[in-house]
Amino acid sequence: MLRTFRIGGIHPPENKLSAGKKIEKLALPKQAIIPLSQHIGAPAQAVVKKGDLVKVGTLLAKAGGFVSANIHSSVSGKVNKIDNALDTSGYKRPAIYIDVEGDEWEESIDRSDELVKECALSSKEIIDKIAQAGVVGLGGATFPTQVKLMPPPGSKPEIVIINAVECEPYLTSDHALMMEKGEQILVGVSILMKAVNVSKAVIGIENNKPDAIAHLSKLAAGYPGIEVMPLKVRYPQGGEKQLIDAVIHRQVKSGALPISTGAIVQNVGTAYAIYEAVQKNKPLFERVVTVTGKAVANPSNFLVRIGTPIQNLIEAAGGLPENTGKIIGGGPMMGKALISMDVPVAKGSSGVLLMTREESVRKPMSNCIRCAKCVSVCPMGLNPSLLMSATEFKNWELAEKNHIADCIECGSCSYTCPANRPLLDNIRLGKSKVMAIIRARKS
Repeated sequence: MLRTFRIGGIHPPENKLSAGKKIEKLALPKQAIIPLSQHIGAPAQAVVKKGDLVKVGTLLAKAGGFVSANIHSSVSGKVNKIDNALDTSGYKRPAIYIDVEGDEWEESIDRSDELVKECALSSKEIIDKIAQAGVVGLGGATFPTQVKLMPPPGSKPEIVIINAVECEPYLTSDHALMMEKGEQILVGVSILMKAVNVSKAVIGIENNKPDAIAHLSKLAAGYPGIEVMPLKVRYPQGGEKQLIDAVIHRQVKSGALPISTGAIVQNVGTAYAIYEAVQKNKPLFERVVTVTGKAVANPSNFLVRIGTPIQNLIEAAGGLPENTGKIIGGGPMMGKALISMDVPVAKGSSGVLLMTREESVRKPMSNCIRCAKCVSVCPMGLNPSLLMSATEFKNWELAEKNHIADCIECGSCSYTCPANRPLLDNIRLGKSKVMAIIRARKS
């Protein structure tokens, strides 16, 4: 019996159109637009100015606080300006514009394909290197990795769990990475284990990726303490709390951190970035991005430099289909509609989904019929219908009392609602308001 999490969940059509596609290197942009806020926490602070010459891997901005991350140049050339630019949220935020000239890398980066397995660094030295390289969670949350590897006093890690689930429909970037960089990923997992001083790690992969399960299982035989665990296909199993429940059968209590279960969860892409940072001195300035959609001519997995405009990816996948209704940054469940193709790829950009007009039009909303389908599929055990009503009537006390802050914004409720009610939209709004109230109360 395959493991999975215990509460809620759905199985939307997978639509993994780019599965099996090799990772292609995308051509460099003419100009890179590198946002200073590509992570949860404080924006990074620029350390370059207009006119400065930079190389690939040059530090552009330093972490702006404890929960923050360094930003490095993904290209070589001249800093054109530091100005506001549209990001995936639709807001204009500070970014560094670099005019690309050639492709000159910092000499400290090891560009060879040679696998470096042994790591003689201490736990602190590993974490310091990860921080210097600006590594963040690549599953979408973009939490600075070094912070996650330094749990609060009284918390003791027991296991590292690698999120290789990729349960979001359409996306295949993690799958492609596992097939092509499996050995490097396992070295990265070993480094993670050493960083937090644990002897066991589990790589959770849903069983719709049998080739990745077989490939990593074979490789893992040479890495003590690392197990590959096939999981039942179920969305949103890639959620941190759901994955912990699936792998070690422990649930994170309301308001508690995942480390309270003894688990530290990292995305499989993050494990690869950690290998590159620690073993190759390579900062996080490029990542694999899936470009896909039912009308896309050539759904693909691209290795893309951070700061590349989304338009470049779409052109490389065959161009913008005439019947495109929406461009989604990420997958269809948790991704967000982009307002422009000029938005640059950031560290958290896992995919670009082009939805047709027919797919992207919302169906008319009708009254709630009290069927409780939203309650049965909620992986956090919440009552989405009640939370939507609390938000509509601005009853923040009711929303907080019913744990709106625990919502992981997976969209399962909206997906399953027969009345087509915008449950997640309202809950997101209410959650942000309640979180602001809680922060104000604490301060």
